[in-house]
Amino acid sequence: MTEISTEVVTGLYINGEFRTTADTMAVADPAKPGSVAGYAAAASPADVADAVGAAKAAFPAWSALSPQERADRMAEAIAGIAEARDEDAAVLSRENGKIFMESWVDALVFELRWQLALALADQVDRNETLEPAPGIPVTTTVAYQPLGVVTVIVPFNWPVAILGAALPHALLAGNTAIVKPPPTAPLATARIVQRVAEKLPPGVLNVVTGRDADMSGLIRNQDVAKVCFTGSVNGGKRIMEMASGSLTRVTLELGGNDAAVILDDALLDDTRLDRLYAAVFDTTGQICMNAKRIYVHRSRMEELVQGLSARLENAVIGYGLDEGTTMGPLHSPAQKAFVEDLIQEADAAGADVRRFGTLPPDPELQGGNFLRPALVLDPSPELRVVTEEQFGPVIPIIAFDDEDDAVAWANNTWAGLCGSVWTEDPARANAVGSRLACGYVWVNDHGATRLDLRAPFGGMKQSGMGREQGIQGVRAFQDTRSIAHLDEAAAAAAAH
Repeated sequence: MTEISTEVVTGLYINGEFRTTADTMAVADPAKPGSVAGYAAAASPADVADAVGAAKAAFPAWSALSPQERADRMAEAIAGIAEARDEDAAVLSRENGKIFMESWVDALVFELRWQLALALADQVDRNETLEPAPGIPVTTTVAYQPLGVVTVIVPFNWPVAILGAALPHALLAGNTAIVKPPPTAPLATARIVQRVAEKLPPGVLNVVTGRDADMSGLIRNQDVAKVCFTGSVNGGKRIMEMASGSLTRVTLELGGNDAAVILDDALLDDTRLDRLYAAVFDTTGQICMNAKRIYVHRSRMEELVQGLSARLENAVIGYGLDEGTTMGPLHSPAQKAFVEDLIQEADAAGADVRRFGTLPPDPELQGGNFLRPALVLDPSPELRVVTEEQFGPVIPIIAFDDEDDAVAWANNTWAGLCGSVWTEDPARANAVGSRLACGYVWVNDHGATRLDLRAPFGGMKQSGMGREQGIQGVRAFQDTRSIAHLDEAAAAAAAH
């Protein structure tokens, strides 16, 4: 694994030029109190306006290219991106806290999503023709066109991979873009986006880092046609409110409270238990589509708890870049305190709380955002560990006797991002899965690493609006135009 021995420094990239700023943001290492992973440029409102202006100026020429021409340019831009993947992953682990392997996959998924988007080039401008019909004497062509300048805002947990769910689709559709990396973990994303942007025409792709207070122009500027935001529910509400002033369109991929429903006939062998464990505890639980609640048939409760407990007993909590570490710190002290409070509240309410693992003994890591993972067995459904998104290494496990109860409990939430059904009966899987009120359902699986990157992805309820990935993800960055040609013969016939 590549070590980053010096602090990383990143700047802005606007209109094909690297730009430094007088003000910078220190990026903390969440595992080592007082340690700085690097420094990112802190853009001013004027820098933000320049980025929007550059993207606007580049839009006419970029949108005038055919989708295949854009795809060719984008393929050239992504070429060689893997050459620095080890270093990118090390930077991301230091600023994010997660283990190196996850950071490496984070960067890999960006490239995979980019390539899958390019494969859609021949569908981008695929028009639909409506022939004349009784009482409608016109031939109408329904065509697609790009929106203009797009802002893509990504979160700290999987910033590069998540960027790949939207950015290539926006560019392929003919839009120009500004990427805003997360302020607490901007370094790896800024590095990667700049390397891609350097191979595209100036202004087509820009990257702006900075404090949220100075970034409102990425949303409120009248020249921004769309904002694509991934983050918390509260963050999505703020974005939507800010965008309302200019009626700027939004795609919001927000938090989740995913339920895994394990039926009485589920196969709980080592393979399935490994999948479920990863679905809960990958990235120390800090993934929007992680399983956040488990509803298990009472006859399988003990078996499930034993299986997850055995895996938690082998968890190695430590520094993300250390060999052998399987679970890093939480990203922020505030999140650590929040998750700890959820666990303590459940314990005080009489739930069976089981903690696992040992905090790292290294003095350099003392006071880092580390937390021992926990299972909370049969908590009261009103407890916050059940009703709120934990975004940490804790999972409530609740027994059910009736399948209808399990579905009702799974749906009794503010969220509707993902869910899963575990059963050996495909018909039961489809029947139960179709009743879950969420945007994506797995069968005998769950979690970000098992996502079909070709399929549309997005949430229901407060988990967001709009879809990413696939041709639906491209359409999210397009508008439609209908062009109607009067058919003289049909019009004459209609007149008589």
